[in-house]
Amino acid sequence: MNKKSFQFTIEPWSVEHENKEYQTPIFNLLQRKMVLEAAGEYNEGDFYVLEAPEWVNVIPVTTDQQVVLVEQYRYGIEQPTLEIPGGLVDPGETPGETAKRELVEETGYRSDSWSSLGKVSANPAMMNNFSHVFLAEGCRYEKKQNTDQHERIHVHLLPIDTFLDYVADGTIHHSIVVAAAAKYLLYKGRYS
Repeated sequence: MNKKSFQFTIEPWSVEHENKEYQTPIFNLLQRKMVLEAAGEYNEGDFYVLEAPEWVNVIPVTTDQQVVLVEQYRYGIEQPTLEIPGGLVDPGETPGETAKRELVEETGYRSDSWSSLGKVSANPAMMNNFSHVFLAEGCRYEKKQNTDQHERIHVHLLPIDTFLDYVADGTIHHSIVVAAAAKYLLYKGRYS
């Protein structure tokens, strides 16, 4: 692949003041007074940002080319979703360590073959974090899942092509899972 670096030309805004408006266990709401001074232009405004820890998502593939998926209820949209395992990066953890932990906790599967597929920003207009995407190959079931208190997760094994079909037809619609599928296709050279 011929990699070319894009040269951004827009001037960055600077943070003049930041205030934590609201705090929860998984995100904070920040109010930022932002200022742009460039090319004789002056502009300022208040913007709101959700401050959150980094996330990880794992595309786990078994030795017989099945993707390990998790079905769980999502409170925001009030319905179940079909996703890949993932979660928040805990303080002191690297995204890679989190990926390995989340795979075992949510599915009971483990892998010795890991690849980083990069990262994506879920919504850079209003969120400050990234989701790191990992591919875990040669996954094997080792033990019962160890989910968090409010997680009810059903594990499903589907062929890779079925997983990708579900992404294409909207059965799998979680944005960062769709982005992870795109990263997977690029990694495997299946985009041409």
